[in-house]
Amino acid sequence: MDTLRKFIENYTSLPTDEWKQISVCFEKQVIEKDELILQEGKVCRHLYFVESGLLHFYINKDGNNITKFFTEAPYFFTSQSSFNSQKPANENIQAIEKSIVWQISYNQVNELYNLKSWTDFARKIIQEVQFFTEEILEELQTETAEFRYEKMLKNEPELLKRIPLNILASYLGIAPQSLSRIRKKLAT
Repeated sequence: MDTLRKFIENYTSLPTDEWKQISVCFEKQVIEKDELILQEGKVCRHLYFVESGLLHFYINKDGNNITKFFTEAPYFFTSQSSFNSQKPANENIQAIEKSIVWQISYNQVNELYNLKSWTDFARKIIQEVQFFTEEILEELQTETAEFRYEKMLKNEPELLKRIPLNILASYLGIAPQSLSRIRKKLAT
């Protein structure tokens, strides 16, 4: 839980009394590799903090899993549209590796908005996620899969080692064989 507190403190000051109110709302979960945290068609009832591990967000289209993005520890995550509307999700959230996750319910999240530190934190993290989302969308629309892979290789080489080839290829929007060719080309 120290990781969670430090994470929040990176965004806002966190008085001890407010931390006590926040911390009691979170419940620890151990998620096994390949386990689904959220399944398409189910309502996302929690906001989560991944303390350790790696998660994969994907949609299923015509029987194929299409990766939207990854969440690497430490960070907050949820199915934003499902959580906010309390309607069924159109995406799946799955652990790529064994992960430690802290969850807080929808109602508890809303109750915490009475705290200044939580309100400040939520505003800042939502803005940051919005920025990341816009960046991903822009790259998808303007850059090649090879460019995006090279960028990941340069900026996140350790993350690339943790993502299975088929999931990474899906994220890049190419077949695993095409990713293999790109990797081979860049290795020479």
